[in-house]
Amino acid sequence: MTKHPLDAPLFYLTAPAACPYLPTRQERKVFTHLVGLGAPALNDILTQGGFRRSQNIAYRPACDGCRACVSVRIVVDEFDWTRGFRKVMRRNDDLVGAIKGAAPTSEQYGLFRRYLDARHADGGMADMSVLDFSMMIEDTHVDTMVIEYRRRGPDTGITGRGRGPALGVALTDLLADGLSMVYSFYDPDEDARGLGTFMILDHVRRAKERGLPYVYLGYWVEGARKMDYKRRFLPQQHLGPIGWGAPESE
Repeated sequence: MTKHPLDAPLFYLTAPAACPYLPTRQERKVFTHLVGLGAPALNDILTQGGFRRSQNIAYRPACDGCRACVSVRIVVDEFDWTRGFRKVMRRNDDLVGAIKGAAPTSEQYGLFRRYLDARHADGGMADMSVLDFSMMIEDTHVDTMVIEYRRRGPDTGITGRGRGPALGVALTDLLADGLSMVYSFYDPDEDARGLGTFMILDHVRRAKERGLPYVYLGYWVEGARKMDYKRRFLPQQHLGPIGWGAPESE
């Protein structure tokens, strides 16, 4: 009998480990593999259920007595283009994002290393080798893409591509109901541009153009300063015990 690609996947539970967001706590994750022809549809279902993707693994926190990690998604059609956001878009109007396949390059890895060394030197990804990076990009069975942001050139209107070095890169999954930002990184020497904010805003714009209602930003953890930026993109929905809805503070 042929196995249906959407038959219930097998889930596994990791051993307890130090929490990367709240130092006094420990984390556990439940995970499953995203492989085969059913991987894109399964990735849709699990992302809508609060899972995140890393390579061919979908995972979500399953910590005893803690629900600090909250899944967040931006509501595209109602997005509040504040004065500050419009300013960031104007500041980066000279950039163009070109969609690439899920194939790593040495240029991407060089930018990735500079970003980690400047922003996350003590983080869990700090020791990633070029092989680890390659696996992060290309080890996938789902609908995913790499968006490279470069300065506009004289032929950008024809080719859709920029010129010069890549200033930002986003690894993004295409879902039935939105875009899921798996990971993004940018040139740490271009702080004045607000590239991290710009790439999120660009994803809101891209989702709007595709008729997709959401941009998934992963987890927000109250008390984790590095995640505070996610609360600025409004309106947004949080995943709670009874499904997606407005944050409790609203």
